[in-house]
Amino acid sequence: MPRTAEPAMRLAQLGAVTLGGVLGDALEANRAGRLSHFITDETSPAIALFAPEVVAGNLDGDWYGEHAGKWLVAATRAAVRAGDGGLLERVRRVADYLIAHQDDDGYLGNYAPPGRFMVPAPPKPESWNGEPARRTWDIWTHSYLILGLLELERAVGDGRYLDAAQRIGDLCWRTLSESAISITDLGNHFGLSATVLLDPAVELHFATGEPRYLALAELIVAQVEQEPRNRLLSMALAGADPSEIATGKAYQLLWNLVGLAKLYRATSDARYIGAVRAIWEKVRAHHLTLGGGPWGGVAHRSREVFNPAGVFSPEAYVETCSTMAWIQMNRELLVILGDAAFAQEIERSAYNDLAGAQSPNGEDWCYYSFPNGRRTDTTYWRCCKSSGAMALEELSTIACGLTGDGAIAINLLGPSEALLDFSEIGAVRLRQSTGYPLDGTIEIVVTPSVATYFAIDVRIPDWAKGATLRVGAQRIDASPGSYARISRTWSPGDIIELDLPMPACLHRSVARNVQESLAPGGIPVAQEVLRFDYIAISRGPLSYATGLIDGFKRAETIRFDGPPILTIEGERIRLSPAGRPPILFEPYYRIGADSNESWRITWLGLADDTGGET
Repeated sequence: MPRTAEPAMRLAQLGAVTLGGVLGDALEANRAGRLSHFITDETSPAIALFAPEVVAGNLDGDWYGEHAGKWLVAATRAAVRAGDGGLLERVRRVADYLIAHQDDDGYLGNYAPPGRFMVPAPPKPESWNGEPARRTWDIWTHSYLILGLLELERAVGDGRYLDAAQRIGDLCWRTLSESAISITDLGNHFGLSATVLLDPAVELHFATGEPRYLALAELIVAQVEQEPRNRLLSMALAGADPSEIATGKAYQLLWNLVGLAKLYRATSDARYIGAVRAIWEKVRAHHLTLGGGPWGGVAHRSREVFNPAGVFSPEAYVETCSTMAWIQMNRELLVILGDAAFAQEIERSAYNDLAGAQSPNGEDWCYYSFPNGRRTDTTYWRCCKSSGAMALEELSTIACGLTGDGAIAINLLGPSEALLDFSEIGAVRLRQSTGYPLDGTIEIVVTPSVATYFAIDVRIPDWAKGATLRVGAQRIDASPGSYARISRTWSPGDIIELDLPMPACLHRSVARNVQESLAPGGIPVAQEVLRFDYIAISRGPLSYATGLIDGFKRAETIRFDGPPILTIEGERIRLSPAGRPPILFEPYYRIGADSNESWRITWLGLADDTGGET
């Protein structure tokens, strides 16, 4: 057996942390809204898809079966987190119905026999960007079902759910290892929608210790490398931008990287973590909105792909599914490497593009969010409604952890109550009291069961220049972008005081076109032929936006006679350009939250004669 990688951080147990404030409200709306209503029993439309009489006639190759596995994951986690026994019983009823209809060979999907992933089929018609063709989502649906069944088994300890997940894994192993079918034959985007099986394959290995599931994961990687348009591992290691791999489909690509990170945890093979880290660096540098969501789709048939690095548009797309996968990818890197940057990316995405995609009712979600665009609730069947629900249920366990050298890490800032019980330290209660993310004053009350010596790592965001951290008279260095360690004997009721300066900040980006060519003699020539400059505002972890400008305009070009004037007015920020009335900005997640089809404007055009002022 390969040597597993030692984690740099163990995350909190499910149910150990209760989040309050913005994230806590979103989580409770999620549990009481979508997770309690979307699926209730076997007659719910998303589960009725698996009824034998419906399956027998399904020759369409749809992806709607994914909702079952996503709901199993999210609803199980919500039920355990909140102690919701009624919700957990409904989850078990649905899971029991599904596994009762599992075929003898392990198949648990919703495709009719001729279209199943085990049946050899002619090559799919080529398309210029790998868009969906028939029978492309069967492995995808099974991947989410494996994850959902494993989540439920961990929660209730019923071996039937693990057995059902293993039977799916065994069927996948037989199909890929004993036939001429390759994993890249089974999914669109040059295989990306099937190679996501990498994640549940490694999870099966973690759950059972069985080498065949690890072998399945490594077989998937090997088969991916045989598809010249989707050599994920080798292309990432060679420095490719994510837009250059397969079709650059953000959601699928990031989920594949989640699986690759887990494969590193299972094998310690440095190639895997090297590839994940390389793509992380590029996504962070070139492919995130101000609010932390992966974006793209500019001038592209597929709205959900990464654009080439350097392409900018205020109207670019953020798919909520991609935000979920980005959060999960950062979770894996946080566990493996323990770096504060990964926790910060999770927090930024959660407070902005994730929270901004959910309606306060907990039922409705945006499929797409835009820095500049309408906030539009999506329709019943769309994938992002289930992905958003899953992403929210990641947050409570990420909030705190235990580092590899035995310190409690505070990863997410904001109101919360945590009861942590790590064997290395014992039981410790942490309570964050704060108005964060709208206020930078945070009080953390530390209550161990008895006075105990241990360390607490407090994450200091990289934007918090001049942050101060103290316990009583002791002042601790608080370097932005890192964890500040406090090692001492903690007594019940000790208080950590963290003060994060939160000035309003102006950001600038450019939409430009550069014509590049070679002059005689091979001399490179580059000429900028189009340029639009934009500015946007953030404060602390939050991106800010305004509604329709002056009540009707979807865009505005502004200029300044001197340095831009930003005035903080409570939870709003007033921008005062030259020659026009001030514009009020609010946190992006709040703009039009309870008003479908409302507008949010993050980026404003900057007049040409203001070029150097910001």
